Amino acid sequence: MAEIYVSDSVLETEKVGEALAEKLSAERAGKLHFIMLKGGLGAGKTAFCRGFARVLSPGSRVKSPSFTIVNEYRGGEVPVFHFDLYRLEEDCDLSDIGFDEYTENGHCIIEWSEYLNEEIPEGALAVTIEKCDENRRKVIVEGL
Repeated sequence: MAEIYVSDSVLETEKVGEALAEKLSAERAGKLHFIMLKGGLGAGKTAFCRGFARVLSPGSRVKSPSFTIVNEYRGGEVPVFHFDLYRLEEDCDLSDIGFDEYTENGHCIIEWSEYLNEEIPEGALAVTIEKCDENRRKVIVEGL
């Protein structure tokens, strides 16, 4: 069953990310989180990640990893690995960048997860962010 949130600003989208991180920390304490983000350009995926990382990696400066593929945030007990797969070629093998090691050693949040060709870990969550208008977003969380 999906949970649906409505956001009317970038700050509210960040707060949805915070709320999910807090919920996962409480319900899945001690487990690694794997979040697959979907949404068009400008939907708010990075804003969601900022809120998520604010809880799990306090003090981290979150920005889109579009040109680096992955950013690492190490402000918490367990690192948060923030991926952006938008610029990868379809047949790119993520094992070349050690993707499996990331998933085994930290929380992973993946923008443009529809380009993910790797095996998806058990317990993964799908978060879809739909742009309703200039400011309003619908955030759909599946897999809880």
